[in-house]
Amino acid sequence: MSAATGQQAGGWRRTSALGFLVRGIVALRNVVLPIVAVIFGSRGADKAGLFVAAAIPAILIITFLSAYIRWRHFRYRIGEDDISVESGLLSRAARSVPYERIQDVSLEQALVPRLFGMVEVKFETGAGGKDEVKIAYVSEAEGAALRETVRARKDGEISPDAGEGGAVAEPEQAQALFAMDLPRLLTFGLFEFSLIVFAVLAGAAQQFDFLLPFEIWDPDAWGDLLAGPGDWLVHLGIAAQAIGIMLAAAVLGFVGLATGVARTALRDWDFRLEQTPKGLRRRRGLLTRTDVVMPLHRVQALKIATGIVRRHFGWHDLSVISLAQDAKSASHVVVPFGTMEEIAPVVATTGFTLPDDRTDWHRPSAKHRFDRALFSVAPMAVLGIGLAAFGYFWFAAGAGLAGAVLAFRQHFLWLHDRHAMDARQLYIRRGWLAPRLDIASRVKLQSVEVAQGPIARRRGYADLVFGLAGGSLAMHGIPLEDALAIRAAVLDSIAGVDFSRLPE
Repeated sequence: MSAATGQQAGGWRRTSALGFLVRGIVALRNVVLPIVAVIFGSRGADKAGLFVAAAIPAILIITFLSAYIRWRHFRYRIGEDDISVESGLLSRAARSVPYERIQDVSLEQALVPRLFGMVEVKFETGAGGKDEVKIAYVSEAEGAALRETVRARKDGEISPDAGEGGAVAEPEQAQALFAMDLPRLLTFGLFEFSLIVFAVLAGAAQQFDFLLPFEIWDPDAWGDLLAGPGDWLVHLGIAAQAIGIMLAAAVLGFVGLATGVARTALRDWDFRLEQTPKGLRRRRGLLTRTDVVMPLHRVQALKIATGIVRRHFGWHDLSVISLAQDAKSASHVVVPFGTMEEIAPVVATTGFTLPDDRTDWHRPSAKHRFDRALFSVAPMAVLGIGLAAFGYFWFAAGAGLAGAVLAFRQHFLWLHDRHAMDARQLYIRRGWLAPRLDIASRVKLQSVEVAQGPIARRRGYADLVFGLAGGSLAMHGIPLEDALAIRAAVLDSIAGVDFSRLPE
C-alpha cells in the first residue's frame, strides 16, 4: 500500500491525507447557493460588507472542518475473509462485505480528485445497484493495488508473503479490443442529438429568477417586452417571420448537436476496452474517469442496439448484462459506437456467438399483434366517431389516420420481431426503426415464467419472461406450445449443469 496511507493497529488503514482536502473542495459545490444567498440577502443592510466578509469564511471553515472530521474518523481494513469500513463521529457505522459477495471493484475519478491524483474505490455486490462500500480517496496506485488485492483474496490467489492487507501486482497482459479516437468520438456525438441544455437553463432560471429584472415565467412580461423594444419584429411581415422561424430551428438544431457532442465527449473521452486475465476492462471519461473490470464468467447476456438514424450508417452499440451495476443500470456498455465487424470480436471474447445463416428464426403469434393493433385502433375509432358526431370532420379524419398508423406499426413490428434458440443460447430480436438483438445464455438464466392474460389464454399465446440476476429478458406473444417447449428446454439446460463444479 501507499506510504501516504496511515497504518493502524489491527490492520486498519486510513485513506490518503489529501483525501480531506479533496472532500472539502468537492463539498464546496454544496455551499455555493448559501454563499449566493448571503451575498444577495445582505444587500441594502447596514454593515453588509462586514457581514459577508465574516459569513463566507465561516462557511468555508465549517465545510473543510467537516471534511477533516469525516476523513479522520473513516478507516478500512482488508481482512482474510472480508473488507470492512468504519465511519462517523457521533453515529458510528461499521460495514463488512465478504469477498465472495463482491461482484465488481471499480475506480472512479471525478474532476477534483483527478487533479490531485486521487481515486474513489467502489465495491459492488449486485444489491440493486447500491454501493455497499466506498473508499474515498486514495492515490491512483493505491486504488489499483487495493482492487487487485481484493480480487486476489476473493479468488484465493493472494501470495503467502503479501501479509495483512498486502497488495498483489498483476502482470500487464491486457489485449486491446476496442477504442475510440477523436474523429470517432465526434461522429458518435453527432448521433447523440440532445436538448438537455434547455432543461438545464430552465432549471437555472427557476433557481436564480430573483437575479433577473422581470418575472421570466410571466407571459404578460414577455408581451410587454415584445410590445416595447421588440415591437419591430411584428412589422417585418410573414416572409421575415418565416425566416426567423427557420433561423430559430437552425439554432435549436445546432444547440442539440453541440449538446450531444459535449455529453458524449464528457462520458466517453479516451474510451478503451481491453481483455485482461480478470475480464473486460473499460476506461472512459473526461472530467470523471471510470475504470471498471467486468469478469467474463459473470456476463449473463448481451444487448446489441442501434438508433433510427445510425442504423443506416452501420453503427451499433454493445452492452453486457452482469451482476454488477454500471451507472445504476444492469448493462455495461463495452462498445458504445462501432460496426458489427468491431463488435464481433468482443462478442467472441465474452463466450457468446452471434446468429448466422443457420439460425432458425421464428415470429411471434400473429394473433398477438392483431390483438395489439385492435387495442390501438379502438380508442382512435371511438374518438373519431365522437368528433364526427359533433361536426369536427377534419379532426375525425385525423383520428382515423392515427389509428391506421398504429395498426400498420403493429404489422411492421410483427414482421421484424424474431426469436430463436440453439443448444447454448437464446436470441431475441425486436424493433423496426431501431432494432435490438438480445443474446442470453440458457445456462445462466435464473428463472423462466410463462405469463398469460385473459385474452392471451383465449387466443393461445403467452409471454416468456426470463429472469437474470442483472435484469430480465422476454419473448412476447409466443404460441403457447412453443413457449412451453422453450421453457422445458431452458430448464433442462439449467438442470443439466452442476454449478458447484464450475470454475469461477
